[in-house]
Amino acid sequence: MLNEERIILMTKMASYEEHEGRKNMAIGRYFRSDYIAVQVLKAVVCATISFGVLFALFIFYDFETFMQDIYKMDLVTFAKNALLLYAGLVVVYSAACYGVCAYKYSKAKKSLKLYYHNLKKLNSLYSE
Repeated sequence: MLNEERIILMTKMASYEEHEGRKNMAIGRYFRSDYIAVQVLKAVVCATISFGVLFALFIFYDFETFMQDIYKMDLVTFAKNALLLYAGLVVVYSAACYGVCAYKYSKAKKSLKLYYHNLKKLNSLYSE
């Protein structure tokens, strides 16, 4: 005999598994610190690549003037400024990534907790 409560619960759980459950289950496989560390490491790599591209664009924008002024400028100060800009970009971007990933992880864990609660409820409905 069909149980309407079981069918509703199974439909809700199947919908969750198809849509947001897939992402949440991938996140839920990690420990919190591991997930955040991997995401922040990805952010550092992406920030480094983007800084390199932007720095190259800055240099190549007016390359002739840059090459004429390279003998007049203090290269150590220029390198220090470039490294400070790089460090600032990486720190700000990593901190933002840390906050976003910590929020996503806690949201995914809450959602998975509700999903596992519904699984237990469904199991108890079958045992009745």
